Order: sequence, then C-alpha cells, then structure tokens
Amino acid sequence: MKGQFLPYKDENPAHRFPLVTTALIILNVAVFLWSLTDFEATIGTWGFTPADFVLLTLLTSMFLHGGIDHIFGNMLFLHIYGDNVEDRLGRLPYLAFYLVAGLAAALTHYVTDPTSLVPTIGASGAISGVLGAYLVLFPHVKVRTLVGTGFFFRQVRLPAYVLIGFWFLLQLVFGTVSLVGGVGSGIAFFAHIGGFAFGYLVVRVATWLR
Repeated sequence: MKGQFLPYKDENPAHRFPLVTTALIILNVAVFLWSLTDFEATIGTWGFTPADFVLLTLLTSMFLHGGIDHIFGNMLFLHIYGDNVEDRLGRLPYLAFYLVAGLAAALTHYVTDPTSLVPTIGASGAISGVLGAYLVLFPHVKVRTLVGTGFFFRQVRLPAYVLIGFWFLLQLVFGTVSLVGGVGSGIAFFAHIGGFAFGYLVVRVATWLR
C-alpha cells in the first residue's frame, strides 16, 4: 500500500501504552542502522536463505530490512495496527504471537520456494500476522488513508476489513503469479500470506474458545 494508497492512522485508541510494539519498532530501526555498517555481509549472514537453511536466521531475518522504504512501510503498519492487537492480547502473549507469526511466515516461504538462494529479510511476515489478528478483532474500525495521484492526495476513512482485505488479495494475486513462473519482484509474497493466515486463524480460534 505505497504511493497512491497509504494508510497512516486508525481511529482506535489503545487503552494503555503499547510497550512491546514501541520496543519492536525501536529494535527494528536500531538493527537496520547497525546493518548499514556492513550491509551485504549482514544480510548474507543473518537473512533467511531457503536453500541454506539455518534455524537461527528464521528469527534474525525478521529484524533486517533492505532500505529506508522497506523499514518505513513495515514500521508504519506495525505502528498503526500493533498497539490495538497488543492491547487486546496482552504484552507477553502479543510478543510471543508476533515472533511465532514471523516464524510461520518464513517457513511458508521456505515451503513454497525451498531452493531460493536469495536471503529473505523483513518484519512483514510477523506484521502480516498482526494484520490477520486485527482483521478478526477490529474489522469495522475506520483507518485514515491517503489516496491520490502523483503529488495530489486526499484523505478517506475506510473500514479495516476493506484495507486489510484488499492488501491480502494483492498478496494472493502476486504470490500466485510468482508461483506459476511470473517475473520475480524480490518480495516473498507467500511469507505475507503465511503470516497473515497464522494470525487470522490463531485469533479466530481463540475468540471461538472464549
């Protein structure tokens, strides 16, 4: 959701300070800045490469990012949606949920592209899990979004289920194209799909069991 279609704030204030979400954002930014000291070596060592499966990199890869636009987009989404999911799940359960969603995302990518030699990095798999949880918990909350052409934007208020549903549809379309041999974009769409499915199903089941 970049450029012409940019959510920037939801109308869903949290009841307490989002300590874990804030800490995750700070940690991701700090790791990104540290990675710039030797970027290629850092990505090659700590990114998750399916063809060279190293268990630890399933975790470390979710704190690495490929550039300013990459980390900005991910941290913006985490800021918008993470505080409310943290508020509802509780801090420690939310942290565990976030990390496991990231692992589920990386493993989904591995299953769909096990011979890839390209290191996978980014928090988007874990954040996709947060989006899945948000869709279950707050589907009708309005999200303020900038929509426009070129340099001209206007603000609209859209329900979360519209924004997240549209985002997930894009992941399915582009993921399917990449799977059947379309031109690669460098984006691990199935990591997004796996993380989202994990988040949605876990929170959906949890709400049914209450």
